[in-house]
Amino acid sequence: MLAWFERTGRVTVAFSGGVDSALVLAAATRALGAANVHAVTAVSASLPTGMLQAASRLAAELRVRHSQVRTGEMDVPGYQANGADRCYFCKATLVDAVAAIEDAGAEGLLVTGTNADDVRGGWRPGIRAAAERGAGTPLADTGLGKQQVREISRRWRLPTWDRPASPCLSSRVAYGVRITPARLARVDRAELSARAALAAAGIAVRDLRVRDLGDAVRLEVDDAQVEQVRQDGSIEAAVLRAGFGDVRCEVTAFRTGSLNAALPAALRYT
Repeated sequence: MLAWFERTGRVTVAFSGGVDSALVLAAATRALGAANVHAVTAVSASLPTGMLQAASRLAAELRVRHSQVRTGEMDVPGYQANGADRCYFCKATLVDAVAAIEDAGAEGLLVTGTNADDVRGGWRPGIRAAAERGAGTPLADTGLGKQQVREISRRWRLPTWDRPASPCLSSRVAYGVRITPARLARVDRAELSARAALAAAGIAVRDLRVRDLGDAVRLEVDDAQVEQVRQDGSIEAAVLRAGFGDVRCEVTAFRTGSLNAALPAALRYT
């Protein structure tokens, strides 16, 4: 992976603060030196609470220049419609926004945190959007999947090595349900409220998602804690109080990309 960067000279890293992009940023810094690396974090209503602060802290630790760019995916009709291709519009907007920032042309290749598991994971329109715009994918190109990313991050003592995945808030909204800033803010509040309620109840969970299904809401937690959460009504109540009102709330086991089950099979396995 370090050798991958030797051909680039300078890079701009699309840096969300998550596990994958953090390793890419650290690797670029090791390979090229901090002066040749620029971290850029996209800021919009889809960014979960705490991610920007975490990204800023790690960039500071690595002594890498860190910029924020406001992205306008919320203004794109295709993104708002939240169809199966939503991620295409998101990634296209991100890459275009990074390319347009001042002096972006002098920063060299733009790289993302796409890993090898992402490429093998089926329907990923966002990966296509970034590839069309020439973005580099050092993790995917060198065959590094999520488990290997975490192991390298642990060895390098990155604070992200065991951080739960935290994709954009729009990934919590069922396909076909219109994306709005208010809807995303409600999901964000609900996840924060659920974690607070779980902590108060003494229930430890690692992975947690609140899925906005339009006419219902689903709370996903670690499989081992599902029954305990179901029996403690305070956690479901905390989710509903975040702005979901009196809709039906179900508690199920956490599953990455669970909303993709609603996609046609031809897309899920493309």
